[in-house]
Amino acid sequence: MGQKKLIKFAAIKEYTNVLEYPENMKGQWQSFFAQQMEAGTIPTSRPLNLELACGRGEYAVGMARMFPDQNFIGIDIKGNRIWKGATIANKEGLKNVAFVRSQIEQVNQYFAAEEVNEIWITFPDPQLRASKAKKRLTHPKFLRVYQAFLKKGGIVHLKTDSPNLYLFTLKVIELYGLTLIYETNNLYAQKEIDPRCLIKTYYEGLDIAQSNQIHYIQFNIDQALPLEKDEILKELVKEIPMDAGELKRMESYE
Repeated sequence: MGQKKLIKFAAIKEYTNVLEYPENMKGQWQSFFAQQMEAGTIPTSRPLNLELACGRGEYAVGMARMFPDQNFIGIDIKGNRIWKGATIANKEGLKNVAFVRSQIEQVNQYFAAEEVNEIWITFPDPQLRASKAKKRLTHPKFLRVYQAFLKKGGIVHLKTDSPNLYLFTLKVIELYGLTLIYETNNLYAQKEIDPRCLIKTYYEGLDIAQSNQIHYIQFNIDQALPLEKDEILKELVKEIPMDAGELKRMESYE
């Protein structure tokens, strides 16, 4: 591990706004954020929102600035990336945002039933090979994890430059009968844009897919996700077209 990474890993161990594989936190996040703030300045219950695979935490930090009356948590396994967002939050005195270092697969260990209001998945690795579909963060394997702690009516947001991941997610929503709230294959061409969608991540700036379009979906995980349908999905994945930009992206990962 490089010297810079070692310094960052050492730093986040001292940050009060970073927790690594936290224990006994289910149902405790309101108290955690209350302790981060001055006593008596916070209501007993505030909406809690997650940014999954947060990278440098641009969304968690950006939304914490926008909504000081809500709490935000960025989750990622890369401690050196989390360091960036946590450091910015500390410098700006943002007490309503924190970070958890962990694999996404374990995230339901940290939140109680109906503890989370919304989930943001922004520019995740699209895992383009069909054989890796189960690693996509909108695969039902992960949706079952989120369903364990997302509030009834809680919204999942996907923002991506990957046409393949966008189409895959729409197929998941249709196959499992989930409620599609909103979708567009060209976010910035819309006349009205949710201001939260204007936050840009480092990975959005890279434009890896070279599609010149950003895809955005909002949906609810409001139905059961039967395992037997996963086999149907496995076949549907093979039918999703791969454009030239996606093929180039896939080659860059190999």
